[in-house]
Amino acid sequence: MQDRDRDPVARRLARLAVDQRSAATATPGPVLCVAPAGSGKTTTVVARLAWRVAQGADPATVCALTFNRAAAVELQARADAALVELGHERGEVRVRTFHALGREILVDAGVDVRSIVERSALLAELAGGPLPSSQLRHLDDAFTRLKLAPERGPGPEDTGTHAAFAAYQARLRADGAIDLDDLVALTGPTLEKDPPLLARWRERAAVLFVDEAQDLDKSQLDLALLLAGERRDIFAVGDDDQTIYAWRLADVRRVLGLAARLPGLRRVDLQTNHRCAPEVVRRAARLVEHNRERFDKRILPSPRTAGEVHLLPDSGDDVARARLLLSTWAREHPDERHAVLARTNRELTPYAAIALELGLPYRAEEDGLLLDDEWLDPVLADVDRTWPLLPAVAAASQRAELSDDLAGTLLTWAAGLPHVDALEDTLRERRRARERLRRDDANLTLATAHGTKGLEWDHVACIGHDEGAFPSGRAMAEADDPTRVLEEERRLAYVAWTRARVTLTIVYDPGAPSVFVREAFDVDEWA
Repeated sequence: MQDRDRDPVARRLARLAVDQRSAATATPGPVLCVAPAGSGKTTTVVARLAWRVAQGADPATVCALTFNRAAAVELQARADAALVELGHERGEVRVRTFHALGREILVDAGVDVRSIVERSALLAELAGGPLPSSQLRHLDDAFTRLKLAPERGPGPEDTGTHAAFAAYQARLRADGAIDLDDLVALTGPTLEKDPPLLARWRERAAVLFVDEAQDLDKSQLDLALLLAGERRDIFAVGDDDQTIYAWRLADVRRVLGLAARLPGLRRVDLQTNHRCAPEVVRRAARLVEHNRERFDKRILPSPRTAGEVHLLPDSGDDVARARLLLSTWAREHPDERHAVLARTNRELTPYAAIALELGLPYRAEEDGLLLDDEWLDPVLADVDRTWPLLPAVAAASQRAELSDDLAGTLLTWAAGLPHVDALEDTLRERRRARERLRRDDANLTLATAHGTKGLEWDHVACIGHDEGAFPSGRAMAEADDPTRVLEEERRLAYVAWTRARVTLTIVYDPGAPSVFVREAFDVDEWA
């Protein structure tokens, strides 16, 4: 007991659950740690990192790869704290995003990476002006596929996109510049062409950790395996049930088939969800078990007892539903953290509007209110003030060729107001309220399910669980393989549901409930 008390690694391991400790101390070599939502993967990774260093690994040869800067900052801080306990200096372990590591390697190879081009700016320059957001998104996604997964890029019939890509690449070459995708796309080939460079970086990543392995695109996986080399001292951690970024070129089959590319791969499983109330775990597991493309595994709740799952039938009045939910949260547990999660940003608009109405601070990447969109003021300036307000607004919206969604939003704002001046006053007040209430430290978060992985809240409401909405009917209709899209949509719902620590509320249309409601609940519960 005394030896353990003096040994920081032993103390750290003793605090782990049995499955976490088994993963953290697995024999070095190629290891895949399958870590369901809430199972403590980062805690396990840090414990393994500390254990490997205590077992003799040089911190300068330990490298951990993550997907985004926030995850890298958190993991670096926690790794540094563990190293300090062992008498090492902060920063000795290298924690990087794939892009950051690619940049370091390219700099070491003598590649000029000072000019990393902002793609949207260059596209606007080539087009002679700003592009519509929809066209910009299309080109951005297509260019990424052409760089990182040419087999999944636009078909040969899409001559316009291919021509735009050729012009874009020619301009990069002429300027001696690269873009963000190149930081990964160029790194592997650069290493393969330069054996001394490859040997140097294999030594710097002799003990390699890969976070969120299920989200690796082909270029990232190729780079990780290239660095691992024949030594294959790699600890990959991820969850096939959380593969939700196909549009970023993730493919669940990549992690499911990892053993084929890593001979001798051993799999260790974390089984217990320590985050969510048992009923949340049970419903989420029941849902995702309908997928065929997944590892056979158990997802267990922790022994905690607090927490509930609620089914909330939607009357069809989104504004009334938002008012009821947000006012209840504000009244019953005002100091706890809440989130409203949706399939798309559009569904969050009534919740943002009610947050403004109730004076509730909220956090949102996009809130759908469109208060600062460039279309709003010109339309209002064009309203015929001699007409009744609603017909005048409708006519001005038509002249401006607003989409049905935008026009509908504006008409909703105008409903019940006597004239244009009142509408303008209302909108000015909403803008002021938004500036005051929309802030990053708010207890209430409005977000899409795609933006929530790695996050958690005390109380979560997942809205829009209606047939055709979630899973997305549009995504299914446009897919070459609707079955695979359905499975990714199911994984997306699983991710959203498992953000809830205490209560999960699922809002659905009782007349047309989502297949996910029907899969996770018995008919007498939702009908």
